Amino acid sequence: MKVVLSIDPVKYPLTGIGRYTFELARQLGRIDEIESLRFLRGARICDSVPAPAPTSGALGGIRGRLLKSRLAVGLYRLTAPRLKARALRGLEDYLFHGPNFYLPPFGGRSVVTMHDISPYTWSSCHPPERVRYMQAEIELSLTRASMLITDSEFTRREIAAQFGWPPEKIRAVSLASSDEFHPRALVDLKLLQERYGLTAGEYSLFAGTIEPRKNLLALLDAYEMLPGAMRKRWPLVLVGYKGWNSDAIHARIAQAEHAGWVRYLGFVAAEDLPLIFAGARLFTFPSLYEGFGLPVLEAMASGVPVVCSNTSSLPEVAGDAAAMCDAPDVGALSQLIAAGLEDEAWRASAHDKGLARAAQFSWQRCARETAAVYQEALQG
Repeated sequence: MKVVLSIDPVKYPLTGIGRYTFELARQLGRIDEIESLRFLRGARICDSVPAPAPTSGALGGIRGRLLKSRLAVGLYRLTAPRLKARALRGLEDYLFHGPNFYLPPFGGRSVVTMHDISPYTWSSCHPPERVRYMQAEIELSLTRASMLITDSEFTRREIAAQFGWPPEKIRAVSLASSDEFHPRALVDLKLLQERYGLTAGEYSLFAGTIEPRKNLLALLDAYEMLPGAMRKRWPLVLVGYKGWNSDAIHARIAQAEHAGWVRYLGFVAAEDLPLIFAGARLFTFPSLYEGFGLPVLEAMASGVPVVCSNTSSLPEVAGDAAAMCDAPDVGALSQLIAAGLEDEAWRASAHDKGLARAAQFSWQRCARETAAVYQEALQG
């Protein structure tokens, strides 16, 4: 079969959907059944994925601000699909895969990946312009798609219920952590002290966009409930972009930083992030809603015990390797964090179970299962 994959999400530094698209592009080229693999980037067909390049973390903020602009969103919705459709003309014997919710008009078979439906179920956690744009584009994509891919069985069921799509036309294909996330020897973690003032094994970690959906106010409340000596010995380190509607969260973070038990690192260079993961004593992720929850898998692959919420897709990712509680239950979260920091027997078990769990996910498997969906779409 012949495939065109959109690589618009591949923007460096890679995060989330960009990482998914990059790894998928790399692995699909190794699938024997795919005789030709091409890429759509913007309004141009190309034969390779752009190589990683140093880039400022400010770019993520610029992209975010554009998605809040009614004028910018309107212009993009008007022009981009037409330009993409023009680039795809003559390639109707290819299957087109949109890995990021959206499908342009196309005369051949199409597959789209829907990572979650938070613009519908958690619309209050997105800027209004982004919600309007995504809802409109998702509904167009659903009319154009031959098959859907989701990151989790949870999202598969959500989409079937929300849109009335037949479940047999939706396939759940799990993501994976990249090879950079693995346990590290202490000697390899010296950069943490030199660059960030962090000592390996002496901090808890949260990594993700700073936004309401990540439930960070609950995390901060839970951490503040710990004994002062515990917070001083193992402060909470937060890594991630400043997201939408996060001013109250950042004010709370600033208070905790002033009190000495939180460090906010903001954007972190992509090459440093796996080291920060591997150096953590505990990874905390009490998110309210996730289509997959890749940071949980990255932490387990790094050999770090995990405490997370039991919502949405997270139980599928964590299995029995993490300690979980209801996302709004601050008291239970605090108790799990305390045990995750001090209970050496549980920590050893979580380390071993986490590594075993993470090993069950791979980008090779993701690509093979994605190619199987392509076959179904072409035969349908």
